[in-house]
Amino acid sequence: MRKAKVYRNEELIGFLTEDDNGDYVFRYCDSWLLDTNSPAVSLTMPKRSEEYRSKHLFPFFFNMLSEGDNKALQNTQLKIDPEDDFGLLLATAQYDTLGAITIKPDEKN
Repeated sequence: MRKAKVYRNEELIGFLTEDDNGDYVFRYCDSWLLDTNSPAVSLTMPKRSEEYRSKHLFPFFFNMLSEGDNKALQNTQLKIDPEDDFGLLLATAQYDTLGAITIKPDEKN
């Protein structure tokens, strides 16, 4: 299992997990849910206490990845399997993202 922390403007908002079966889970932090002024991570994932589950990496997070030649270059330089989207997300979405959301590996795992 691999787990990541999801931040919005440096504030922890939830956790994204790839379980041992290759399924994905996203769960908001309770503190983020309780703050009525805090927005959802995306329109397709409104704030709720139940976790989101998917057989595929959620489109919002998948769209944070590079495409084409840039993705191939990142996979080569970082030695990440081209099919490992979660691994690439963990390696590349920590710093310079286009929006307010960043993804950081959960070092406890």
